[in-house]
Amino acid sequence: MTNRNIVKLLRMSLAAVLAGAISALAFAPWDWWLLAALGIAVLLALLHASTTALRAAGMGWLFGVGHFCVSLSWIAKAFTFQSAMPPAMGWVAVAGLSMFLALYPALAAGAARLGAQRRAPMVLVLAASWMLAEWLRGWVLTGFAWNPLGAAWLPVADMARLAALIGSLGLSGLMVLAGGAFWLQAPGTTRRERLAGTGIAGALLLAGLLAPTAGPAKNAPARTPGPTLIVVQPNIGQDEKYDPAAADRHLRQYIDMSARALARLGPAVPGRGAIVIWPEGAVLDPMEPDEALRRRLATALRPGDLLLTGGTGLVANTEGRLVAYANSLFAMDSMARLVGRYDKAHLVPLGEYVPARALMARLGLARLVPGNYDFAAGPGPRTLGLPGFPATGPMVCYEIIFPGAVVDPRNRPAWLANVSNDAWYGPTGPPQHLAQARLRAIEEGLPIVRSTPTGVSGVIDAAGVVRATIGLGVAGTVTAALPPPLPPTPFARSGHVLPGLLGLLLLSLGIAADRRKII
Repeated sequence: MTNRNIVKLLRMSLAAVLAGAISALAFAPWDWWLLAALGIAVLLALLHASTTALRAAGMGWLFGVGHFCVSLSWIAKAFTFQSAMPPAMGWVAVAGLSMFLALYPALAAGAARLGAQRRAPMVLVLAASWMLAEWLRGWVLTGFAWNPLGAAWLPVADMARLAALIGSLGLSGLMVLAGGAFWLQAPGTTRRERLAGTGIAGALLLAGLLAPTAGPAKNAPARTPGPTLIVVQPNIGQDEKYDPAAADRHLRQYIDMSARALARLGPAVPGRGAIVIWPEGAVLDPMEPDEALRRRLATALRPGDLLLTGGTGLVANTEGRLVAYANSLFAMDSMARLVGRYDKAHLVPLGEYVPARALMARLGLARLVPGNYDFAAGPGPRTLGLPGFPATGPMVCYEIIFPGAVVDPRNRPAWLANVSNDAWYGPTGPPQHLAQARLRAIEEGLPIVRSTPTGVSGVIDAAGVVRATIGLGVAGTVTAALPPPLPPTPFARSGHVLPGLLGLLLLSLGIAADRRKII
C-alpha cells in the first residue's frame, strides 16, 4: 500500500469515527435528528469508496465506535457510585462496549457493500441490513437495544408515529433511507441517482403524511379519564441511596410526598382510589415478610388507594428456603396487603448479575449494584391484575427498551408501569430512557407511566406524547389521569413481522436494481 493510499485510508477512518459521533447527537437530550441522516450519508459515501466488503465493514465499525462512545457516555457515570472498581473503569467500559456494539454497524456496512455496488441500490441494502443488525443487537448475549437509530425520529412526530406500524426497527431503516436521499444529491452523482434520491425523499415525505392513519389519530375523540395516578420522584441521588443512616429519612420522604399529593385530592371516594407509583428499588428492605414495614408504607394511602413500588423480592425453593433475590415491583393496597408482584426478567449484566463470575472476579470486575449476590430473573412480560384498577404490564428499568418484548400477548394490559433507577446515568442517560419508553408507547398503543428517583419521571399517552413530567434533579410529584389505551396497533398484533417484510422488500429491491443496473 502506497503512502497516498495509507493517508486516504486514515482520512476515511477519521471521517467514519466523526460521522458516527456526530450522528449520536440526533438522540435525546440533543434531539438534532437531522444529524443522524447526515452521518449515514457520510457512511454511505465511505462504503461506496471502499474497495472491498471487508474494508466497508471496517468503516462501519469505526462509525459504530464513534456513535456508541458518544451516545453511551452516560455509562461512565455509573462507575462513580461504587467502590469495588476504580471509577476510571467507567470509561474503559464505555470504550469496550462501544467497540463490541460497533460490530453490528460493521455487519450492516459489509453486507451493504457486498450486496450492491451501485449507489442507489446500496442505500436500499444498507437500510435492510441495518434493520437486521439492530434486531440482532437486541437479543445476542441478552441484547442491548439502547438508542436504535429510529429513535432519532421522535422530534418529527408524524414519522415517529410510524412505529405503530413498523416499530423502531422500521424507523431505523427509514433513517438510513433519509441519509441515502442526502447522499444521492451529493456532487459526483448521476442524474439518475439524483432522481432516485428525490424519489426516496418523496416516499419518506409521503410516509410521514400518511403516518397518522398508521397509528392513533391526532384528534381522537376524548375518552373517559382513567384512574388518578400519583408519580413520586424524591430526588434521592445514587450517592446517598444506600447510606444506612439515611434509609429511614428516605422512606419518610416517600411516604410524606405521597400523603401530601393524595391529601390534595380530598377525601377518598369509594371506587375512585388513586394509584401511587414509586421508583425501582424505592423500598430496600424485603416487604413480604415484614408486616410492620408494609403497615408503615400504607400510612401514605387513603382507603381504596394502591401503591406500586420497586423493592426486593425473595425467591424460595420448593422447601421454602431462601435461595435468591429478585428486582421486583410490588402492588400493595391500603390495608398493607401485597396484591401483586412482578420480577424483572431482563437483568443487566454486571449491574444485577455477573456473568462467568469466577472469571470476572479474576479480572477485577464486580456488580455495580451493592451486594455479593446475583438477582434471579423473572419469567418475562406479564400482566398484573390490580384490584379496582386497570391491569398493568410492569417493566423494571431498561426492560422498556426492547421492542416487541414489553407486553404479554395473551393478556394485553391497559397500561405499562415502568419503574426505574436512572440516578446512575448522569444528564444524558435518563432523557434517552424516556425517549425509548415513548417508542414503546407508540408501538403498543398503550400509555406508559415512569417513576424514577431523580428523573425523568412522567406520564406518556398511547401516542407517545409526554403528558406530564418531572425533570432531572427535581423532587416532586405528578398527579394525572391515566391516559386511555388504544386498540392494538399493527405492530402490537404482529410484532417484528411487518418490519421484517419491509426489510426483505428493501433488500430485494436493492439487489435486483443493482444486478439489473436499473438505478
